[in-house]
Amino acid sequence: MSDHVDLIIIGAGPAGMSAAIAASRQGLSIVVLDEQARPGGQIWRNVEQRRDGALSTVLGRDYAAGAELVDRFRACPADYRAEASVWHIDEGQGTGGGKVFYLKDHQARVLEGRCILLATGAQERPPAFPGWTLPGVMGIGAAQVTLKSGGQIPDGPVWIAGCGPLAYLYAMQLRRAGGTIAGFLDTTPPGRLLPNFFAFLQAMLFQPAPMLKGVAWQLALRCTVPWVPHVAALTADGGDRLKTLTYTTTGGKPVTVEAAHLLVHEGIVPGTHPTLMLGCEQAWSDAQDCFAPKLDEWGETSLPGIFVAGDAGGIAGAQAARLRGELAAVAIMRRLKPSAVAERDAVKRLRSRLSRIIAGRAFLDRYFRPREAACLPPDDTVICRCEGVTAAQIRALTTNGLGDPNMVKAFTRAGMGPCQGRQCGYGVARLTAEITGTHAATVGLYRARPPLKPITLGELAVLDKQRTEA
Repeated sequence: MSDHVDLIIIGAGPAGMSAAIAASRQGLSIVVLDEQARPGGQIWRNVEQRRDGALSTVLGRDYAAGAELVDRFRACPADYRAEASVWHIDEGQGTGGGKVFYLKDHQARVLEGRCILLATGAQERPPAFPGWTLPGVMGIGAAQVTLKSGGQIPDGPVWIAGCGPLAYLYAMQLRRAGGTIAGFLDTTPPGRLLPNFFAFLQAMLFQPAPMLKGVAWQLALRCTVPWVPHVAALTADGGDRLKTLTYTTTGGKPVTVEAAHLLVHEGIVPGTHPTLMLGCEQAWSDAQDCFAPKLDEWGETSLPGIFVAGDAGGIAGAQAARLRGELAAVAIMRRLKPSAVAERDAVKRLRSRLSRIIAGRAFLDRYFRPREAACLPPDDTVICRCEGVTAAQIRALTTNGLGDPNMVKAFTRAGMGPCQGRQCGYGVARLTAEITGTHAATVGLYRARPPLKPITLGELAVLDKQRTEA
C-alpha cells in the first residue's frame, strides 16, 4: 500500500521549505519528509524554539531570520512529516518521479510521487590527519549541532583548526556562548588573496554584507584569540583520547601544545548519496573540489522528474538554496500542471538574484579551497574510521593495480561501515587518483547502494505486511 502524491520533497531546510511554499500555491499534493523533529535544516535547526531566547542572540541574526521562513512553511498546505528517515528511492523507470521508502515511528512506509525533489543539503568535508578519530576531536559542524540542539559547548579551552566561513562563524558563536578558544589554527594556504583579488572585488560588489561580515569575524578573532596562520599539517595524540596537538606552519617547525578539545573544518561538500544511488549523472566541480549531481537550469537531474535544490546540488548557502528551491518548484509546476503559468518577470528576478549570489560565492570557493595535505594525508592516517583502514593500505592496493574505489572497497571493506562511505569516499578517491596519476573526477566515488540509512528486519516486515493487506 502506498500513498500517491504530486510531489515528494526530501528535506525541510531552506530549499525544501521554499519549494513546498511555492508549489503549494498551485494546489499540488505535496509531502515533505525530514529527519529532524522540526523544520529548518542544519542552518536553522531548532529555530522555532530559539527565536526569542538567549541562544538566538548567541547564534546571530542570520539564524533568527530563519524563523520567518519556517512560519510560512508551517502555514502552507504541504503535508509535513517530521522524524522521517528516507532509506531508499526508486526512480520511475522513464515515467518521471518514483517511489520513496522511509521510516517513521519505527515502521517502513512508501510514497509514490510524480516528481521528487531532493533538498538534502551538504555534509562537512571529512578531515583526514593522524589522530582525527580520537575522542576530543570533532567537526565544527557537529559541534554546532550540539549548540543549536541543546545549547551545549565544550567544557574547557578549545582549539579550532581549519578555514572557511563556518569555522569563523562557530568561533564567534562559541565566544558569545561563554566558551574559551585556546587558539585558532588557520589552514588557509598562503598566497591565495592576490591571484583571487578580482574575485574578491566581485564578491564585495555582489554580496557586500556577507563579505564584510566575514572580514569582521576574522579581524575580531585575530585580535582576541591566539591566531596561527598558514597551518600546513596537524597531528592529534593522546592514546585513549586527545591530550596533545602538533601543528606545523608552511616553512615552520612542528609545535606541540596541550589540548583536550579540537574542532576541525575544511569546508563542506554536497550530500550526493541519494543521487549516486539513483544513478544520476555526477559532475566534478573544480571550483569546489567535489562532485555534485549534473543539473539543468531548473535543478532537474539526468533522470526525469528527479530534482535537486540547495547545497545538495552545489554549495552556495542558504539564500541561494531558497532561490533554487523556488526555481525547481516552478519547473515541477509546469511539468505537473501545464495550466499553471509562472510569471516571467518573477522567474527572471529569481535568476538574477541567484546569479549575484553565485558570483559572490566564487571568491570563497577559490580562497578556501582545501589544502592538498587535507586530501592526501600521511600513510599512518586512518581514512575509513568505520573499518580502521589507513592511507597506507589504500596506497598499497592502488600501487598493485586496484585503481578503482570500488575495488579498494571490496579488498579492504573501506566504505562498508555504518556511514556507508560518506566519511571516507573522497579520501579513497583522492588517494587512488594520486597513485594512478589521474584525477579524482576520473576515479569517481563509491557506488551507493540501498539502504541509505540503517533499517531493521522488523521494520521491513511492516512494509511487507502493508503490501499484503493492500
